Amino acid sequence: MRKKDFETRTSIIRELFNDTRKIKCHVPTEKLELDENIHQEGDFFLTEDGEFIDLEFQITDFDIEELAKYVELTEEIHEKHQKAISIYIICPKDVNVNVNEFNIKSKADFNIKIRQVENNICETVLNGIKHKLENTETLSNDDINALSMLREICRKEERHYYTVETFKILNRLS
Repeated sequence: MRKKDFETRTSIIRELFNDTRKIKCHVPTEKLELDENIHQEGDFFLTEDGEFIDLEFQITDFDIEELAKYVELTEEIHEKHQKAISIYIICPKDVNVNVNEFNIKSKADFNIKIRQVENNICETVLNGIKHKLENTETLSNDDINALSMLREICRKEERHYYTVETFKILNRLS
């Protein structure tokens, strides 16, 4: 992860989620050695106190299935690394959050926080991908997946714009 991306994401963690712990480094997903059936998206970080933080951008409605996916992730990380994890999920205001906060029994030490923001997540994702291309960076599989989902998750009136922008980028990559 580039230094600027690291600084932006750690700033989001501090400001939006009030987590003032010092973040030591970004942790590539493959280093977590998660099972294939476990959610592996998001940006993982290691704090100075040895705990993990997972920063997620949620662009679809947040329901019980989504919550279960993150709980399974926390338990997998606990099982493999014996570390606590905080999962911070950012979603736009137009995403429906259809679950309440629950306390459940688990061997894993975790917390999950969701914050809704005014920003258009689709535009944020698109701008991030364009920025990488402008800096001649290679797009990751997550970038390509996010790009391919833009037109499905955007508002109907924005679909043409995101379709055109997706095709421009895909054409540039081929």
